[in-house]
Amino acid sequence: MDLETSVQVSASGLRAQSLRMRVIAENLANADSVANSPGGQPYRRRIPTFRAEMDKASGAREVSVTAIKGDVRAFPRVYQPGNPAADAKGYVLMPNVNALTEAADMKAAQRGYEANLNAIEAARTLTMRTIDLLK
Repeated sequence: MDLETSVQVSASGLRAQSLRMRVIAENLANADSVANSPGGQPYRRRIPTFRAEMDKASGAREVSVTAIKGDVRAFPRVYQPGNPAADAKGYVLMPNVNALTEAADMKAAQRGYEANLNAIEAARTLTMRTIDLLK
């Protein structure tokens, strides 16, 4: 694999991890968003899915986003009779977002992003050393 291809692969990883961090941030921002009406659906946690995809031009396996799907887990119910979104029994459906899970996912995405940045920096350093040797 040449340096240009390795940078291309790392750049696809950067895009994927950046999107992953954006989706996690949206989940955290909506962790307390309830429905507008009684019995309505609150915010549903979103999860991006990825796959390795072959780039025919370079022969490299890149990361691509296949979809951003809603988490199918059930919504937790909280007793809040004064809430406008409460049902007849006083329960409100809350988003299925767990802040601890999101924080762990954010840390993993951040580490993946940093790893791809380090790979690009290493490729740049190798290119610069090669140019220096040719002088």
